[in-house]
Amino acid sequence: MQRTVSDPMLGRLVDGRYEVRARIARGGMATVYRALDRRLDRTVALKAMHPHLAESADFVARFRREARSAARLNHPGIVAIYDQGLADDTSYLTMELIEGHNLRTELRRQGALPLGRALDVVDGVLDALACAHRAGVVHRDVKPENVLLERDGRPKVTDFGLARAVTEATAASTGTVLGTVAYLAPEIVTSGVADARADVYAVGIVLFELITGSQPFVADQPIRVAFQHVNDGVPRPSSRVEWLPAEVDELVAALTARDAEDRPADADAALALLRRTRATLDDPTLARRADVAPAVEEEDAEATGGSATDVTPLPAGTVALPIGAIHAGAPDPGPAGPARRRRRRRVFALTMVLALLALAGGGSWWWFTQGPGAYVTVPEVVGLAEDDAVAVLSEAGIDLTVEREHHDTVPENEVVSADPAPGDRVRTDGTVVLHVSRGILMVEVPELVGLTQDEAAAALEEAQLGVGQVETPYDDDVPEGEVMSASQEAGEVIPYDQPVDLVVSAGREPVELVSVVGADTDTAVSDLENAGLSAVVEEDYHPEVPAGRVVSQSPEPGEDVQLYRGDEVTVTVSLGPQPVELPDLIGRQVGAATDELEAAGFVVKVERVLGGIFGTVRSMSPDAGELAVPGTTVTLTVV
Repeated sequence: MQRTVSDPMLGRLVDGRYEVRARIARGGMATVYRALDRRLDRTVALKAMHPHLAESADFVARFRREARSAARLNHPGIVAIYDQGLADDTSYLTMELIEGHNLRTELRRQGALPLGRALDVVDGVLDALACAHRAGVVHRDVKPENVLLERDGRPKVTDFGLARAVTEATAASTGTVLGTVAYLAPEIVTSGVADARADVYAVGIVLFELITGSQPFVADQPIRVAFQHVNDGVPRPSSRVEWLPAEVDELVAALTARDAEDRPADADAALALLRRTRATLDDPTLARRADVAPAVEEEDAEATGGSATDVTPLPAGTVALPIGAIHAGAPDPGPAGPARRRRRRRVFALTMVLALLALAGGGSWWWFTQGPGAYVTVPEVVGLAEDDAVAVLSEAGIDLTVEREHHDTVPENEVVSADPAPGDRVRTDGTVVLHVSRGILMVEVPELVGLTQDEAAAALEEAQLGVGQVETPYDDDVPEGEVMSASQEAGEVIPYDQPVDLVVSAGREPVELVSVVGADTDTAVSDLENAGLSAVVEEDYHPEVPAGRVVSQSPEPGEDVQLYRGDEVTVTVSLGPQPVELPDLIGRQVGAATDELEAAGFVVKVERVLGGIFGTVRSMSPDAGELAVPGTTVTLTVV
């Protein structure tokens, strides 16, 4: 009879908010479910830690801390962390749900990726890791299983924080390191210490696997794979795929150098190297793919007679290795055939018997004085250079791991703190975590000129910078609210706590309109220019306003209009009364002529010749037909 085991998480409402609907995947540390966030009405991925790990208070505390660290990472290539909590003794994370598959599935489907596609995927992975490294976060478990591919093929890195927390907790309590052995950097195997360069090494192994279709090191035991990482250089990819160019060999060699000092310092440096390499390759080469058959399902493998290789690659799951069990130059542990395994079991059984006898005969004294039950006091290492602190702890016989983090005041490579702290007691098989300063966080100033003030503030916040002093001068050309300049140029790298001053346009300067009506032309123009305005002068006749005086202006003071510096004001200047043509009055009687001229506004002067007895106009000055301004005196000569 077949038995069905139901998952107790299915259908459960976690923390009164997340309705678990389906199981997506199960790993060595947690199970991932599809869940509905009832509060925000969105589908999320819920990762629940396995119960046996939740029994450790130390692990749960580190799990929470690292979850918060992962949530700080904001990058399109990193799976976003939404929430973290503890419900009914279940520690969980909720995160972005990626509708797609992981890079391991892609490899199984294709066998190997085209060179260009492989470089594009690794480019995206390094870009995401660069964000993490700049934030002081080391992934520590980069592998195809932890790279999700969206439906459009874009990679997203996942499992930040959890693997790191497990590694720390296990190393501290058991002297072992957890990780995926195929991708472990040599320094992790030998010392348990991992920084950004360990991620770079793992990415190099992933790249090797993507372009050749196989891992560089395979063996029947994890410890033998670890041995090869420590003692053997990663082979050239072209030794597996002949057509691969030397530039690709050199790239993989740089990323997977056994000595961490020979690798790029972090993902930023590795990404720059990868992009330089890709630029040297032509399109036909980038389009080629290694001739590797896709992976065969288990039932198909049995039908075809099994694997075509003598050694099957180890699974990608997490394994535990003793820290320092392998070191450079150590002998190869050798294959574990049936006879060797039987000998190992006999030796192990004998060792256990002897250990129990020794314990019964006084082994407890050794346990509490020299063995794992013994304690030592953590020496003072805070304030020391990293190398000096490592030497002090090593001399005291204390294992250590190093975590690097930015610090505002502690210089780079100086120890900020230790956990446990100096003066505390730690078991002889325990580990002290050294928190080493990376110096103050340096960030790049974004492009700010041309943005609005709010946009500039948001860009600075995203770059982890703050806004300093803001000046708001008037400017005739730059719109109001737009950034004209900043105290640091775009692309300049500065400490994150150094504020960036902004000069933001207040737009055109408003000015007050003055009245110039009645002023002479020069005075009116001067008064308007002094007020920041431009005068446009027009002329017109006016019967009352003297010539050269302003008759009117537009706009006028008091009108509901706002003027700005440089705006135009039109002023109309009087030309005086308009001239009219003098009528022809010759031969007319002086009385009628006088009446007509005075009606037209002229002043009449009569000069009589010989007494003017006839009263007839003989001549006039100005002459008839001439233009004269009203008010002009017209002299009539009468006979």
